Amino acid sequence: MIRIVLPPHLRTLAKTGKEVRLELHGEATQRSVLDALEASYPMLRGTIRDHATQRRRPFVRFFACAQDLSHEPADAPLPEAVATGAEPLVILGALAGG
Repeated sequence: MIRIVLPPHLRTLAKTGKEVRLELHGEATQRSVLDALEASYPMLRGTIRDHATQRRRPFVRFFACAQDLSHEPADAPLPEAVATGAEPLVILGALAGG
Protein backbone atom coordinates (compact mmCIF):
# COMPACT_ATOMS: atom_id res chain seq x y z
CA MET A 1 0.00 0.00 0.00
CA ILE A 2 1.42 3.37 -1.06
CA ARG A 3 0.30 6.54 0.69
CA ILE A 4 0.26 9.80 -1.28
CA VAL A 5 -0.44 13.24 0.18
CA LEU A 6 -1.90 15.62 -2.39
CA PRO A 7 -1.92 19.43 -2.34
CA PRO A 8 -5.33 21.09 -1.80
CA HIS A 9 -5.99 21.95 -5.46
CA LEU A 10 -5.39 18.35 -6.58
CA ARG A 11 -7.55 17.02 -3.72
CA THR A 12 -10.38 19.21 -4.95
CA LEU A 13 -9.90 18.05 -8.54
CA ALA A 14 -9.77 14.38 -7.53
CA LYS A 15 -12.62 14.81 -5.00
CA THR A 16 -10.62 13.02 -2.32
CA GLY A 17 -9.14 13.64 1.10
CA LYS A 18 -5.64 14.75 2.00
CA GLU A 19 -4.15 11.26 1.68
CA VAL A 20 -4.72 8.71 -1.06
CA ARG A 21 -3.86 5.03 -0.57
CA LEU A 22 -3.12 2.86 -3.59
CA GLU A 23 -2.18 -0.74 -4.13
CA LEU A 24 1.02 -0.91 -6.13
CA HIS A 25 2.19 -4.04 -7.89
CA GLY A 26 5.90 -4.15 -8.58
CA GLU A 27 8.67 -1.79 -7.56
CA ALA A 28 7.75 1.55 -5.99
CA THR A 29 9.18 4.29 -8.20
CA GLN A 30 7.94 7.79 -8.99
CA ARG A 31 6.77 6.53 -12.38
CA SER A 32 4.89 3.49 -11.02
CA VAL A 33 3.26 5.52 -8.23
CA LEU A 34 2.15 8.29 -10.61
CA ASP A 35 0.92 5.70 -13.14
CA ALA A 36 -1.22 4.09 -10.39
CA LEU A 37 -2.43 7.49 -9.15
CA GLU A 38 -3.47 8.59 -12.66
CA ALA A 39 -5.15 5.24 -13.32
CA SER A 40 -7.23 5.59 -10.15
CA TYR A 41 -7.85 9.32 -10.59
CA PRO A 42 -7.87 10.02 -14.36
CA MET A 43 -8.76 13.67 -13.75
CA LEU A 44 -5.19 14.14 -12.43
CA ARG A 45 -3.58 13.19 -15.77
CA GLY A 46 -1.51 16.10 -16.99
CA THR A 47 -1.57 17.95 -13.67
CA ILE A 48 1.53 16.37 -12.12
CA ARG A 49 3.32 15.24 -15.29
CA ASP A 50 3.29 16.60 -18.82
CA HIS A 51 1.02 14.56 -21.11
CA ALA A 52 3.57 14.12 -23.88
CA THR A 53 6.91 13.83 -22.09
CA GLN A 54 5.71 12.33 -18.79
CA ARG A 55 8.17 14.66 -17.01
CA ARG A 56 7.29 16.29 -13.71
CA ARG A 57 5.72 19.70 -14.16
CA PRO A 58 8.12 22.53 -13.19
CA PHE A 59 6.22 23.74 -10.12
CA VAL A 60 5.47 20.31 -8.66
CA ARG A 61 7.77 18.74 -6.08
CA PHE A 62 7.99 15.28 -4.49
CA PHE A 63 9.08 14.74 -0.88
CA ALA A 64 9.44 11.66 1.31
CA CYS A 65 11.37 10.80 4.45
CA ALA A 66 12.55 14.43 4.83
CA GLN A 67 14.13 14.31 1.36
CA ASP A 68 13.37 16.24 -1.84
CA LEU A 69 12.95 13.54 -4.48
CA SER A 70 11.92 15.94 -7.24
CA HIS A 71 15.10 15.57 -9.28
CA GLU A 72 15.53 11.83 -8.81
CA PRO A 73 15.12 9.68 -11.95
CA ALA A 74 11.51 8.58 -12.49
CA ASP A 75 12.51 4.92 -12.32
CA ALA A 76 14.70 5.19 -9.21
CA PRO A 77 13.31 3.17 -6.28
CA LEU A 78 11.50 5.22 -3.67
CA PRO A 79 12.71 4.95 -0.04
CA GLU A 80 11.76 1.70 1.69
CA ALA A 81 9.52 3.55 4.17
CA VAL A 82 7.43 4.86 1.25
CA ALA A 83 7.34 1.47 -0.49
CA THR A 84 5.99 -0.18 2.67
CA GLY A 85 3.47 2.57 3.42
CA ALA A 86 5.17 3.64 6.66
CA GLU A 87 5.75 7.13 5.20
CA PRO A 88 3.75 8.95 2.50
CA LEU A 89 5.00 10.37 -0.77
CA VAL A 90 4.12 14.07 -0.52
CA ILE A 91 3.29 15.97 -3.71
CA LEU A 92 3.51 19.72 -3.30
CA GLY A 93 3.06 22.72 -5.51
CA ALA A 94 6.27 24.78 -5.40
CA LEU A 95 6.14 28.47 -4.55
CA ALA A 96 7.78 31.07 -6.70
CA GLY A 97 7.94 34.79 -6.63
CA GLY A 98 10.12 37.65 -5.76
